[in-house]
Amino acid sequence: MEKIIKGKAFVLGNNIDTDQIIPAEHLVYSLTDEDESKKYGQFALSGVPINQAGLPNGGKPFIEDGQYLSEFNVIIGGSNFGCGSSREHAPFALNKAGVKAIIAESYARIFYRNSVDGGFLVPLESNQKLNEIIATGDEIEIDLENYQLINNSTNSVYYLKQLGSVLPIVEAGGIFEYARKNNMI
Repeated sequence: MEKIIKGKAFVLGNNIDTDQIIPAEHLVYSLTDEDESKKYGQFALSGVPINQAGLPNGGKPFIEDGQYLSEFNVIIGGSNFGCGSSREHAPFALNKAGVKAIIAESYARIFYRNSVDGGFLVPLESNQKLNEIIATGDEIEIDLENYQLINNSTNSVYYLKQLGSVLPIVEAGGIFEYARKNNMI
């Protein structure tokens, strides 16, 4: 696990559900075929209404047409991020699009668990509504040793909640890697 994650922020609102993260019609691709699995990245966040994508102004697609990697590797969400169905495809799709971390005010528990268990990305929680403070395109840095978010575009620092008991799983790269490292499987 990287201790410092740097990149551009993509800001979303509250209640981003798994259908918005990866619409059901795109759940037909192989998760294990490397080339085919890139389709999940191509359609990541394609269900978010365009006027709500890339806040505060909206109208910014997460993925440019014909691409599968986004220029944004950190998502800043509001409350209840990842609500909806229990599909593990949602954090997988964001991973395929190049997302390394999400910072939200709160998560749907199943999305949070899928993110950690699959080792797809680092789900962090904030004490503030950062999606109302940070703008899409801001250059940010996440310091995972000090649990800080540094917005280099505004020279602001925010504190994040610690990962707690899931930290060893995140550091291992997912639940199966954690089990292998601890001779559990």
